[in-house]
Amino acid sequence: QVQLVESGGGFVQPGESLKLSCKASGFTFSMHAMTWVRQAPGKGFEWVAALTRSGASTHYAEPARGRFTISRDNDKNMLWLQMNNLKPDDTGVYFCGRYNTTYVPAGRRLEYDYRGQGTQVTVSS
Repeated sequence: QVQLVESGGGFVQPGESLKLSCKASGFTFSMHAMTWVRQAPGKGFEWVAALTRSGASTHYAEPARGRFTISRDNDKNMLWLQMNNLKPDDTGVYFCGRYNTTYVPAGRRLEYDYRGQGTQVTVSS
């Protein structure tokens, strides 16, 4: 069955960096666009970043643009999110998600079909 397992979260100070990882299994990873979403305490899910099945095209939400980088390795079934210059507003649980498409669906970026269990990121001084 489809499994997505996130790791790499932690507690950091503002301005520091973290790299999140997502190990995929149970499906043909290279055939799916993938995404990262997050959920801040007491709030709904927020789309963060996504990329096409090849990784050639990436997309970012405004809060992530210029600070976060999404990438993938289809040979290793791995997805990453490099997060730099972290801010307290970045605090939340981060999830990787699978789209049921090869492309990133415009206007429907929270409509992934599978999501992992998440990894906690806390940014605080």
